[in-house]
Amino acid sequence: MKSIKWPKHSILAIAVLATWIKTVIVYHTSFEMDIENLMQEFILFINPLSFLLFIYGLSLFLKSTKARNRYIIAMSIILSIVLYTNVGFYRFYNDFITLPVLFQTSNFGELGTSVGAIINWLDILYFIDVIILIIAIKFVPKLQGQLTIRKEFRRAYFVLAMAVLFLNLGLAETERPQLLTRAFDRELLVKNIGTYNYHLYDIYVQSKSSAQRALADGSELVEVDNYVQANQAAVNDEMFGKYAGRNLILVSLESLQSFVINNKMNGEVVTPFLNSLTNDKDTYYFSDFYHQTGLGKTSDSEFIVENSLFGLGRGAVFFTHGGNTYNSMAEKLGENGYFTNVMHSNNSSFWNRDMIYKSLNIDKFYDINSYEVTDENSVNWGLKDIPFFEQSTELMTQMQQPFYSRLITLTNHYPFYLDPEDIMIPEYDSNSGTLNRYFQTVRYLDEAVKVFFEELKEKGLYENSIIVMYGDHYGISENHNKAMAMYLDKEEITAYDSALLQSVPLYIHIPGSGDGGEINKTAGQIDLRPTILHLLGIETSNDMQLGADIFSEEHEDFVIFRDGRFVTNELVYAGEVCYDRNTGNDIGIEACQPYIDRATTELEYSDAIINGDLLRFYDSETGNLKQDVVN
Repeated sequence: MKSIKWPKHSILAIAVLATWIKTVIVYHTSFEMDIENLMQEFILFINPLSFLLFIYGLSLFLKSTKARNRYIIAMSIILSIVLYTNVGFYRFYNDFITLPVLFQTSNFGELGTSVGAIINWLDILYFIDVIILIIAIKFVPKLQGQLTIRKEFRRAYFVLAMAVLFLNLGLAETERPQLLTRAFDRELLVKNIGTYNYHLYDIYVQSKSSAQRALADGSELVEVDNYVQANQAAVNDEMFGKYAGRNLILVSLESLQSFVINNKMNGEVVTPFLNSLTNDKDTYYFSDFYHQTGLGKTSDSEFIVENSLFGLGRGAVFFTHGGNTYNSMAEKLGENGYFTNVMHSNNSSFWNRDMIYKSLNIDKFYDINSYEVTDENSVNWGLKDIPFFEQSTELMTQMQQPFYSRLITLTNHYPFYLDPEDIMIPEYDSNSGTLNRYFQTVRYLDEAVKVFFEELKEKGLYENSIIVMYGDHYGISENHNKAMAMYLDKEEITAYDSALLQSVPLYIHIPGSGDGGEINKTAGQIDLRPTILHLLGIETSNDMQLGADIFSEEHEDFVIFRDGRFVTNELVYAGEVCYDRNTGNDIGIEACQPYIDRATTELEYSDAIINGDLLRFYDSETGNLKQDVVN
């Protein structure tokens, strides 16, 4: 019987085909990417091919079959790891990983149960092409032996790879004009140029970002400053300085979204204490307030609130630009006699906080070493919220007044597990364990806030303080849309619904003031800095900030998300569709276009300030550029 005559480049062909097919299958099974037409489906199908042809094709320059096969196997393993890393990251963040995030290795040891919750044994299938290649190499070389690679073949091979790349880019540009120059949405990049090419583009953007600081000069701030000054909202004279001299207590409510406020789960009240504050005579409750975070999540919310600038679209500012010059809210308060501090029972190096807090001019960081943390009073990521609040209040009694304390809670964090003794309501009954447990940890967080208020009263700190509490970012990602649709009694969660679900609660509680009520202005975290400082009588007219005082009559109902989506009191822009906010109907992109342009401008200005470290050229006291600043 005659032996099979294998093609000369069988292993190369098998590698390209196996990884290509696997990648396309992963696109459809592990990522939730909206495909609107056949052209988008075709682009998604071909976009891994050019990179795979190129990276595996480099084996053609190696002299021996053994060396070529080893290279192909090594590349297959590396590409599988890259793809699987994106899958794992997507399960947690509903987003694709970036180069800066890969260097956040100091955080990995803290992830613990979160990582365990997103990995399962079936994930070995993400390496199926590696297994196929190993099996093929065991048999195919015996049949084909050594071969010499002709230059003509190599040339034709790489011409094909380039042709596929240009076809991909051409179709992508037709489908999404200016994709590579205006894309804040990583999903759009992956949909159009593929996972592997996206990472090459990401490396390019990161290199460009690193060069921006070295080449920056103060002249770049002039255009930004003109925009900021033109869009400033005048202070509300009635509210400005009304609570000057009070302590400021700012509480970041981990993963708390507005859909649980004044709502029930199978008849159970989820947030009884926070519900009571929505009708409290001393509390302003903001019912249309949104988080604006990106990949930095909690650290992004910290950055936004402190600086009234957006986080970056490709990683956490806390890591990538921790040494920059900033004009933070803490710095402004410190200049006005406040003792400024952050209270968070975690390692000081987590999210690079020990470094960036110095750049933000925060006087003291009460980290894990300031707390008594044991196995009994901890769960998931660390110290439970109730003992955290109890110990934090005790620490506050030792502070000079007035003080600014920013507290970061932990318990209501993915994957939302509690010890049995802390469970106050049953789980929900959807197909998502994450959403089911979320209601229980939110209920615990609500109880912890109630305890916090009681502790402040008992310690004599309550009456002379302003207590500001806000949700830092979403808790339930779009990966759980089916379960969310069930809870909200909807057929499905659309892009329109998803945008509105980014609403998080904001409370400004002023004990004994008799000032309060629901405020339904559309606002975001970027507005908190000027709002709070103005209540305390601190001027911000010369500050380089993109937010506006929510109490100002000139405050505009317009909230920009980090990925370019936005919400106004009349419109919602999400999934590249412009919706009427009241009806949820598509009303045509023309209605949203002016806001789209403004959103792009503001995000670009914010990125320019951060990437170029431009505030080192700015004097916030005078509102003028500094002279003779050296890079």
